Amino acid sequence: MKKYLFFDSSKCSACGACALACMDQNDVDAAAGQQPFRTTFTQEGKAGDLHFYSVSCMHCIDAPCVLGCPSGCLTKDPDTGFTLYDTTNCIGCHSCAMACPYGVPTFGPDGKMRKCDACIERQKAGLVPACVKVCPTGALMLLTENEFRARQADERRRKAAAQERDQLTQAL
Repeated sequence: MKKYLFFDSSKCSACGACALACMDQNDVDAAAGQQPFRTTFTQEGKAGDLHFYSVSCMHCIDAPCVLGCPSGCLTKDPDTGFTLYDTTNCIGCHSCAMACPYGVPTFGPDGKMRKCDACIERQKAGLVPACVKVCPTGALMLLTENEFRARQADERRRKAAAQERDQLTQAL
């Protein structure tokens, strides 16, 4: 069953708990300069309003990193749809990093690629990804394809209703 790591920016406070959980789960050594697979940041809007984000691998449907990897260490999981990696054959060429439009792949001290795998081993054990588990506001969720599609439809309806309200307000 296809799954999605869903992020609801309206619930995020950029507390960084997800990034810390990711670092712990994946043994990321920040002191040695390794980057976590998930990061949080705050962006200020034109009106001074703040927007919070939590970002990791997008697990693209047609993942450019998978296509760019000459050694086949990146694959799409046929069950979940997540972009997974096995560095056994990684040659450290950085082709995946060059192909990724989001700059997601990082490289460990051994020169081999590392990235978010949606905590696939945790999922196989019936657990949710570490970032989802620790998110105090519920901004990060692991959804099935049906749940994801339902959320998309709800969001489209909310946006359409908001646009309709705005148009009515302007007409008055």
